[in-house]
Amino acid sequence: MTLSCPLLGSLFFVFATAIWPQPAHYTHGGEVVWFDDNSLHNLQSDILYEDNAQHVLNIPPSTPARTALSFALERTYETLHRKNIVPWDLHPQHSAFEPSREEHASVVKGVKVDIISEESLQSKLPLFTLQISEAYVLDVTSNGSVSVLACSIIGINHALSTLTQLFFKHSSHGVYTNLAPVHIADAPRFAHRGLNLDVSRSFYGVEHIERILDAMAYNKMNRLHLHITDSQAWPLEVPTMPDLAKKGAYRPQMIYSAKDLKQIQPYGALLGIEVYLEIDMPGHTSSIFHFSPELIAANNVQPHWDTVAGEPPSGTMKLNSTAVYDFLDKLWDDVLPRISPYSNLMHTGGDEVNIKAYEFDDTVRSSDPAVIKPLLQRFLDTAHCRIRAAGMTPVVWEEMLLHHNVSLGKDVIVQTWLGSASVVKVVEAGHKVIVGTHTHWYLDCGHGAWLDSSSAADSDYADWCGPRKNWRKIYSLDPLAGIPEHNHHLVLGGEVSLWSEQTDEVNLDVMLWPRTAAAAEVLWSGARDMSQQSEASRRLTEMRDRLVARDVRAEPVRMAWCEMEGGCNQS
Repeated sequence: MTLSCPLLGSLFFVFATAIWPQPAHYTHGGEVVWFDDNSLHNLQSDILYEDNAQHVLNIPPSTPARTALSFALERTYETLHRKNIVPWDLHPQHSAFEPSREEHASVVKGVKVDIISEESLQSKLPLFTLQISEAYVLDVTSNGSVSVLACSIIGINHALSTLTQLFFKHSSHGVYTNLAPVHIADAPRFAHRGLNLDVSRSFYGVEHIERILDAMAYNKMNRLHLHITDSQAWPLEVPTMPDLAKKGAYRPQMIYSAKDLKQIQPYGALLGIEVYLEIDMPGHTSSIFHFSPELIAANNVQPHWDTVAGEPPSGTMKLNSTAVYDFLDKLWDDVLPRISPYSNLMHTGGDEVNIKAYEFDDTVRSSDPAVIKPLLQRFLDTAHCRIRAAGMTPVVWEEMLLHHNVSLGKDVIVQTWLGSASVVKVVEAGHKVIVGTHTHWYLDCGHGAWLDSSSAADSDYADWCGPRKNWRKIYSLDPLAGIPEHNHHLVLGGEVSLWSEQTDEVNLDVMLWPRTAAAAEVLWSGARDMSQQSEASRRLTEMRDRLVARDVRAEPVRMAWCEMEGGCNQS
């Protein structure tokens, strides 16, 4: 018997058939195949990477296709044999769900990997896809043959990640699948599938960021947006201005050095993830005051910081200052050449700019929008010109376009957060958009107020964006809601955001996972049918188990009984 799971999936309740995110096309049987230690050593490959492959990232010469393939195979081996799961919580209690290994059992004899042309791969997919560069076809036969077709190393990465989710650890010996034969033809719905991580308000060491990258890749995400500077701290080392981070970071040990970025970005590239930076400006910049006070207006206004900023400490770059432009020239000269080999995007922020702050700016002395708008225009034009000159694409938060009415180049990508209506407005203006609506995709919401208050009106101690966005809420967002079909191509995808006012290295994993995985499936597979939550709960439970096996401290989806006995559906 072969079971089929077409695009968007029909309901099927077969124990331990989970793949997350859900593939575009998936059929499987019920035969057992074992995966021995040496199966990956028998690799047959036809790597025509330079000639045929169109890829999402420009993998630098220092990490050629063979190196990337070797890395992917090593990671696959480790996942299968050292970081695998016994799926006890996906079967009825006390059931004998594990197969016995018979003398003539089918064993994976090798993995055949072919990189083929985009045209050839497209012909093997069930539906046309614009994201062909990340597509793949995976087959596992009943006699143990495994083959992968893709048109890029990134497609191979995705295929091998899927392959590992078909196999389980036996509690006594070996690794097996009970799903053969398997045929999967898969490609993402959206090109941009990301996480925006605030590494300014809290510092996360390189090992934590690499663990996040590993978990993202396992969920087929491909953009890590590091919000790397803000009012509270400037942890980004700029070697030509060494005192900037020394004075702007919380502690000397909490700085991302040039060496750190040179480790993080290539590691992401090997996993098929573009790691790109956001240097937020002109607002959210009071951390620069410690380095050069003359660059910042309205610095740490107390006690009425809320009249000039979104949160303390207040502070914004002066808008009509020669010293500010000199500083930015030096900043771009240093940063852009170092990050551009690994990143196509550079985010210049632009959120929560409170124009009343410019009443404190001795180069402006006004909060009149008619005065501020041309100054903001010049500020952004200058920054984006530098970014384009480095061969990169500028990204801004939505307020620059929708609140301050600044004219943006048609190449500028706009990131939204204030609501689905913003997405509609951005695409109506003809801009590409990254969706990140706070009502659904802000992971920090619902943890209560972090600002001290004695006001009776604040007696519930709620935060501004509660309640907490659980995985079901995250899963329910349709990035294309309200967008006419002829503008769908402008919606690049989206990002979940974790702002770090109440997160540090201790609770980082719990804040991220497995909720981020819910957004990953929306962005890979398209908007979800919420009538299928029961099926999704089971698959997400398995993904959570697999993340825990990868040393990610992901919180549980729910108690084990629900998936074991299947009695947690609400009437």
